[in-house]
Amino acid sequence: MEILIVVDMQNDFVSGALGTPEAGEIVPYVVGRVVEGMNRGEEILFTRDTHEANYLSTQEGKKLPVPHCIRGTEGWEIIDQLREDARHPIDKPAFASRYLGALLKARDEDLHKQGKPGVEKVTFIGLCTDICVISNALLIKAFLPEAEIVVDARCCAGVTPESHRNALEAMKMCQITVEND
Repeated sequence: MEILIVVDMQNDFVSGALGTPEAGEIVPYVVGRVVEGMNRGEEILFTRDTHEANYLSTQEGKKLPVPHCIRGTEGWEIIDQLREDARHPIDKPAFASRYLGALLKARDEDLHKQGKPGVEKVTFIGLCTDICVISNALLIKAFLPEAEIVVDARCCAGVTPESHRNALEAMKMCQITVEND
């Protein structure tokens, strides 16, 4: 089984409070990769950075005092180009989703019980390479050490181009395959 994880393609990261030109530039590639994944029969999961109204009093809010992805706001929503495909996004209050890791591990175990190969490949795309993409990729690597973990660099953007490149290099060192670098 192959899975495509679309990380935090939300308005606040593309054009809102924490948007960057680089994030806007990857949108067509991300949309294209989602369509490609659907055509290939990949299971596609979306994550959604989710904060509450008390964000500024949280540890993250104290270190990054920019309210973003507050539940129920327009900035929290998945971008229009992907919203229809993201019917049931996985809300995550932190950089990585323990729920996502447990979900994929359970799916892998269920497939093995059925005599099937299990989760063989997990590909990550989305935002931000240097925070949530790397956090989730490493988390899934820990949950599924024998699955190939892939990051499609053309479908990711970091807080800065330099931090994007640094994150890709760090992931390579952790045996994560980086494509289209």
